[in-house]
Amino acid sequence: MEPGTTTRGARPGTSASTPTAYAVSPDSGEHWSAEGAWKVADGIYRIPLPLPMDSLKAVNVYVIEHTDGLTLVDGGWAIEVARSTLERCLRQIGYGFGDIRRFLVTHIHRDHYTMASALGGEYAAEILLGAAEKPGLELVHRLDQLAESPFAGALALAGALELAAAWSRVDHEVYDPRWWRSPDRWLDGDVQIDVGTRTFGAIHTPGHTPGHYVFTELEAGLLFAGDHVLPTITPSIGFTAPPSPDPLGDFMASLTKVRALPDLQLLPAHGPVAPSAHARVDELLAFHEHRLEASLQALAPSAATAYAVAHQLHWTRHEKAMSELDTMSQGMAAMETKAHLELLVARGQATRQDSPDGVVFRAVHPGTTA
Repeated sequence: MEPGTTTRGARPGTSASTPTAYAVSPDSGEHWSAEGAWKVADGIYRIPLPLPMDSLKAVNVYVIEHTDGLTLVDGGWAIEVARSTLERCLRQIGYGFGDIRRFLVTHIHRDHYTMASALGGEYAAEILLGAAEKPGLELVHRLDQLAESPFAGALALAGALELAAAWSRVDHEVYDPRWWRSPDRWLDGDVQIDVGTRTFGAIHTPGHTPGHYVFTELEAGLLFAGDHVLPTITPSIGFTAPPSPDPLGDFMASLTKVRALPDLQLLPAHGPVAPSAHARVDELLAFHEHRLEASLQALAPSAATAYAVAHQLHWTRHEKAMSELDTMSQGMAAMETKAHLELLVARGQATRQDSPDGVVFRAVHPGTTA
């Protein structure tokens, strides 16, 4: 395992896309991943940074101008192609790395945190990160002490024993401590942050990761959504280490929390800018309710592990069978299915029991009790 596999973000291989979303971003008029510093509002620019070897294609970093420099929402992946792209795009709007004063990082995944960590160390830029990400960061710092991937245990609990063996390797050589420095400030709870003359809301939205945050500027009508609300794919759920007990329950509660805000323009980490956060939140909630019902139906004949249930579901907007996915996507699908089954247990619609083959789930039929 390398740091990227402990910190990977949303993947279209394990979640459905919305058929109504488009890849062209209105701020650029081009595919959302096209290089540039694209103006999304007064004093705010979107810079897509490349993610080679990742189906997500790019991650959007947002640049906010203020009188004493720049604040960036997320930092990108600390690899040379992304660093040179960021430097080139900042020059387009008259800035350099030395103008960055702080990073507001939505979550700990490598494509959001590692460039912030590296540049923050080099240029004394402040880094802010959610406090609930601390266990994940500490785990990355202990990579050299691990005999196997922490995801191997999670996959075994999901009943994916063969996948657990395939995921077991820990690649100690790729860990770079500059990528994973501790932040300068831990965010705890919902707080306000002054960004020059602007006021941003920092809102804790656990689910995709335990310490995920979104940032709002209500006056400008903007939601910097990270991986919490994505316009064309659903964020991965259950793919965290250490694991969360009810990541889907957390995620859906966080979606409801964002839905209670005014309807804001959606500035996502992956995908094009979209006009309505509310519209996409409604789609995501409906998607997961449908997925919960499908998971419950898959349990109806008999008890099963999450891995077995995942084989009865379809994946991606192309409705692929589980067997058509690569090993990485199969593992994420198994963990995401387990997250759905755990929420069914929390709702009283299923029961769970540990077994040598993983956690076994059973549907609670109408007229019976758990």
